[in-house]
Amino acid sequence: MASYSKALVEFIGSLDKDSYVSLLSKLIGESKFVQNNPPELIPQEDLIVKHVLESLRPYSTETGGGPLVINHVAYHSGRGNLIVEYPGSVPGKILSFVGMHMDVVTANPDDWEFDPFSLSIDGDKLRGRGTTDCLGHVALVTELMKRLGQTKPSLKSTVVAVFIASEENSSIPGVGVDMLVKDKLLDKLKSGPLYWIDTADKQPCVGTGGMIPWKIHFTGKLFHSGLAHKAINAMELAMEGLKEIQARFYRDFPPHPQEKVYGFATPSTMKPTQWSYPAGGINQIPGECTVSGDVRLTPFYEVKEVITKLQEYVDDINGNIEKLETRGPVSKYVLPDENLRGRLTLSFDEASAGVACNLDSPGFHVLCKATEEVVGHVKPYSITGTLPLIRDLKDEGFDVQTSGYGLMATYHAKNEYCLLTDMCQGFDVFVRIISQLEEQD
Repeated sequence: MASYSKALVEFIGSLDKDSYVSLLSKLIGESKFVQNNPPELIPQEDLIVKHVLESLRPYSTETGGGPLVINHVAYHSGRGNLIVEYPGSVPGKILSFVGMHMDVVTANPDDWEFDPFSLSIDGDKLRGRGTTDCLGHVALVTELMKRLGQTKPSLKSTVVAVFIASEENSSIPGVGVDMLVKDKLLDKLKSGPLYWIDTADKQPCVGTGGMIPWKIHFTGKLFHSGLAHKAINAMELAMEGLKEIQARFYRDFPPHPQEKVYGFATPSTMKPTQWSYPAGGINQIPGECTVSGDVRLTPFYEVKEVITKLQEYVDDINGNIEKLETRGPVSKYVLPDENLRGRLTLSFDEASAGVACNLDSPGFHVLCKATEEVVGHVKPYSITGTLPLIRDLKDEGFDVQTSGYGLMATYHAKNEYCLLTDMCQGFDVFVRIISQLEEQD
């Protein structure tokens, strides 16, 4: 068995660097037009699809040049997804590489040291918007499917690649992988491991966080700052109220024992990230302000439970506002003579849950073994960054494992780049995953 695995690895071979860089150059050249920030910037992912199809069609059933079965699925004009299949000989035996998205986050050329919308090369660095997230992976998996189409190895497993639209922003619904799942176009992928290729640093990412965006509006009473006893200072109410809410959150949702097992970099957190208030003079005590932020939640807690608890905290503070800590001898949140009470109003934007990958899955063990062979070590990690799409897939019954070969340090950052050597290793990991799964019944 081991000899067959090694023979298959050698038969498929390594990444064709020139072909990869050439394709990536074309993709980065389209990155300006696949920035995803509606309503100003609506990506046209079919510009990326066009280049992927140019690479793969010569080895497809469509042209008669090879075994690849290609399905271009678009739910919005110009915004397609692409499903590419290399058929195996055993029905139901399958593995898939999914999540290589064809949209990117925005980039301001004035902030970059080089043009974000064209590929530039600096030694091992491949530079441009999307090189790490995620056009570098689009090109990498395209090269993998192209190589299978060229070499035509005799595989028991069907290998499927799913290139998706609309990952970076979900404000326009019904575009990407959610619709592919709804239309049951991916159902057969449930029979084997699904590798979501959109993380970084060459190691399995086994856990991600949920996200609960929240906003609290604090209402007090505006008044002259020289007559502080006649005001309810909304800023002081915000500082003390939020402090109390955070204290209760960390009491009810402390670090979970499973976080060590999964290697989470941080536990669940609840913190402010934005503060706003109406304009006014420095001699005015503000009567209202708004604090916004998020909860990042490890997957061992339920999003609905946290939302319920946060609302309970706010309701209790409102009902007992006299007991909230104040700041100084005339600081207060109640004006009995005026029948006024300070108040907190809590609201939420769309929340998403985190993911804990199945560490007992054969797909996970194969990924770890392949990573160790190619990279030299394996150290799975977890982060409270959010990948809501993979939680949806896991809930639908897919065995989702995640990895990626860009650089976390350049994710969504200025001067984004990846390393060609890392992408070469990613290709080798993919080939070893295929060869190892061939040995399993």
